[in-house]
Amino acid sequence: MLLYPNAKINIGLNVVAKRDDGYHDIETIFYPLQLSDKLSIEKSIESFSFYQNGITLDCDLESNLIVKTYRLFQKKYDIGNVKIQFFKQIPFGAGLGGGSSDAAHTAIALNELFHLQLSKEQLIEDVKLIGADCPFFILNQPCLATGIGDQLKPISLVLSNLKIVLVKPDVSVNTKTAYKGICPKMPDTSLSRLISLPVEQWKDKVINDFESTVFTAFPKIAEIKNELYDLGAIYASMSGSGASVYALFKNDKTFDESAIKNKFIDSFVYVQTC
Repeated sequence: MLLYPNAKINIGLNVVAKRDDGYHDIETIFYPLQLSDKLSIEKSIESFSFYQNGITLDCDLESNLIVKTYRLFQKKYDIGNVKIQFFKQIPFGAGLGGGSSDAAHTAIALNELFHLQLSKEQLIEDVKLIGADCPFFILNQPCLATGIGDQLKPISLVLSNLKIVLVKPDVSVNTKTAYKGICPKMPDTSLSRLISLPVEQWKDKVINDFESTVFTAFPKIAEIKNELYDLGAIYASMSGSGASVYALFKNDKTFDESAIKNKFIDSFVYVQTC
């Protein structure tokens, strides 16, 4: 079975409260991208195996979220061995949810491969055990996310009439670092209300709270956001806790993809055209 675990961006991110368990409640919009990894899973009559290429993973085998998801399903549902082949394309440490997407798509594949007949609701409860972002990739549609990012409400938001540009510099942001200096508070205007405005009005209204701390620690990321505006973006923001920055451009003759790629030649650049 072949799947394409896709990335996401955060449109706005408000850190609204610190919880008693040490985590934070947030309010954000998850929006799926077409940028994806490549994941092949098939039953194996031999032992479990995992082969990976593409971007080198920064963890040991058993800490990989794909393997952790398989181990969870192996223990909970007594499934057999599998052969996994994985091509990593979504940058990690980027705020794009790549690892969470890989885990969620692994759960989807195992459910079908072993005829577990789990509903979306059951899959969501299972992948919550892997990571807070994982449930989003079971639904994989624009959602308002609250709680620790695991409480999802599908929304109507279409950006297919715009170009989406993603830039990931050669730095990674630790989530704990991003939270340092954050003072949780409820926003004056809800994110749900703000995104109902025309995209041209989102600048300085739809805010990612992490930018205040991350931009101080990593000025290069702030510079990329400013440069995207200089290139004609109508809205730009860091995604999640960084380090990637995305921008929305009008889909017209003013959009110059080659100029963008030349500007960020030392960074990972992805352009979604539809």
